[in-house]
Amino acid sequence: MRRLSRALAAVTLAGAGLLATTVPAGAAPQQAGRAATEAKCEAGWGSLTKTATTSAYKPLLDIRAGKHECFDRLVFDVQGIGDHRIGYRVEYVDQLHQDGSGDPIAVAGGAVLAVRVSAPSYDPNTGETRYPGRAGQPLTGVDLTGFRTFQDTRFASSFEGETLVGVGVRARLPFRVFQERNRIVVDVAHSWRSLG
Repeated sequence: MRRLSRALAAVTLAGAGLLATTVPAGAAPQQAGRAATEAKCEAGWGSLTKTATTSAYKPLLDIRAGKHECFDRLVFDVQGIGDHRIGYRVEYVDQLHQDGSGDPIAVAGGAVLAVRVSAPSYDPNTGETRYPGRAGQPLTGVDLTGFRTFQDTRFASSFEGETLVGVGVRARLPFRVFQERNRIVVDVAHSWRSLG
């Protein structure tokens, strides 16, 4: 009986030693942290075209970008419109084209997201420039240093009450678009995996 107890103890210790040598130290907390981040990032946004309509065209005041844990964000600030909706159309395209002329605009990245917002870069009443975008140039004041998903931005045009910009992203990733007060927000996820 004593031999059997010693044999079982030896097997148990050997198994514990084998387990300790095959699982790297710190692996469990790291995996738990990744799982918590992925759970926090779940959304199911998809990569299909997203749209909203409007009848209230107010000037575009600014475009800015921000880095978040699960996504990169582009924000379009529009002059106060009260309770009206701001129209938009956001979709992946093979090539970005300037409205009016149809000229192609090169955008760096693995995929190009065309973002059209129903807000001209000028005041429709006075013609005064409100957002200083130039066709084919990077967005004014937007610095993408250190971004995980965004790789490039290009102003395409402001034509017939709408402003069009191109966003170069790492790959064709899921995105969402929503209005928050006088802003249109475009979030592009860092990966498909973290969004269910």
